[in-house]
Amino acid sequence: MVILDGGMGRELQRSGAPFRQPEWSALALSEAPEAVVGVHAAFIDAGAQVITSNSYAVVPFHIGEERFAAEGRQLAHIAGQLARHAADSGAHPVRVAGSLPPLFGSYRPDLFQPERVAEVLTPLLQGLAPHVDLWLAETQSSVAEVRAIHSHLPADGRPFWVSFTLQDEDVDDVPRLRSGEPVADAIEAAVSLGVAAVLFNCSQPEVIGAAIDVARSVIERHNAEIAIGAYANAFPPQPKEATANDGLDELREDLDPPGYLAWAKDWRARGASMVGGCCGIGPEHIAELKRNLA
Repeated sequence: MVILDGGMGRELQRSGAPFRQPEWSALALSEAPEAVVGVHAAFIDAGAQVITSNSYAVVPFHIGEERFAAEGRQLAHIAGQLARHAADSGAHPVRVAGSLPPLFGSYRPDLFQPERVAEVLTPLLQGLAPHVDLWLAETQSSVAEVRAIHSHLPADGRPFWVSFTLQDEDVDDVPRLRSGEPVADAIEAAVSLGVAAVLFNCSQPEVIGAAIDVARSVIERHNAEIAIGAYANAFPPQPKEATANDGLDELREDLDPPGYLAWAKDWRARGASMVGGCCGIGPEHIAELKRNLA
């Protein structure tokens, strides 16, 4: 079992780092880089074997068009550099995943602008490239955006991981992305792109198990060598009209470290070989996963 890290934003806030909307976690890259390293280090000390660069909010949606145009590449470079420093300073081997976020807003496949993908993605790739071991397109709501991101990746042999976010309200019997596309279709696309891993993140833990079942079925049918992973949210389901700039959500009381571990054990039983946490999942959760699953 590979142990991933948890959510960056709340840990930055908890540490006292500057943290406000709309910049969210990107603010600390320029104003408190030592706090970013500190959060990475806390997850590594808890047992994380893969940490994710703090580049999720380095997009125009969060930092604004003008600032992104002027500083996007440099902020991505800083995010990668800080993660690399923390990883190389750890007591055990740690890989760095370069976070490639939704380019035009989380949970909002309707905001996807295919004609602008290169404009937004290229600075992220160029800034992160010197520092990361693999690419992680995370919180992906649609197959179209994943295909677009893949088409712009450098052909440098680094693994490509894709993590999808799932519908977790008004659910039916078919696991779906937030675009409404069936998870089965998303995994078919991921297989065709030659990904090294498919994961599910930024969703309620209740909907992840069924998605893992579908992923395993599709991957086995293709006889593909693709790992499966999961890292869920600790806050309640989000309405479809929600955006990432609406404010911080209250955390679920039942998703304390032992409560979260119970879900992770279920995911492992269904075929997941990588687990971590997303929004609201802290080092104490990751330590619980490490003690019981690694």
